[in-house]
Amino acid sequence: MRKNKFYALFLSGLCCLALLNGCASKDKEGSGPQEQHASEESNVSDNSVGEFSMQDIEGETYTQEMFADHDLTMVNVFTTWCTPCVNEIPDLQTLWENQKEQGVNVVGIVLDSIDSNGAADQEIIEKAKVLAERTGAAYPFLIPDQSYLNGRLSGINAVPETFFVDKDGNIVGETYSGSRSLEDWETIVAALKQETAQ
Repeated sequence: MRKNKFYALFLSGLCCLALLNGCASKDKEGSGPQEQHASEESNVSDNSVGEFSMQDIEGETYTQEMFADHDLTMVNVFTTWCTPCVNEIPDLQTLWENQKEQGVNVVGIVLDSIDSNGAADQEIIEKAKVLAERTGAAYPFLIPDQSYLNGRLSGINAVPETFFVDKDGNIVGETYSGSRSLEDWETIVAALKQETAQ
């Protein structure tokens, strides 16, 4: 009896942890551009994001040049339906406000804002606009391009997923699955800044 109770509590804890930190990606029908780009050979080196052109939810265009203005850019990949993703946005906004003068930028990529054919989903883009307004996010929310950032966004199975890019467009440090607290991100950013400065 005690063993069963412990086992039930252990499983409950694991489920809660999964719900608090991240969401599994929803399967979409058919083989969309995400799967196609995952299987294509890329001419981009493993640690470079390469050249790209993406629009944000307001229609402004961003390219790889956006990284050159900052020592470090946090790229947070999320979906509009993921509760941990949404709950993390105010902390990312605070991180951006506190760190932008020290050369750190934050960018969001709304993974579910394109459909399985690679076309922009206007309904999701409108949801992302409401989300930005409600959470107070002033950093850009980007819509994936047809190449899924040269394949970097292909095969993401859980959101949020976060990685960092240096001013030369190279991915640095680890890739982080699941949400983190503001304090955790501040610690990670401080360590990465020190590492990339060497």
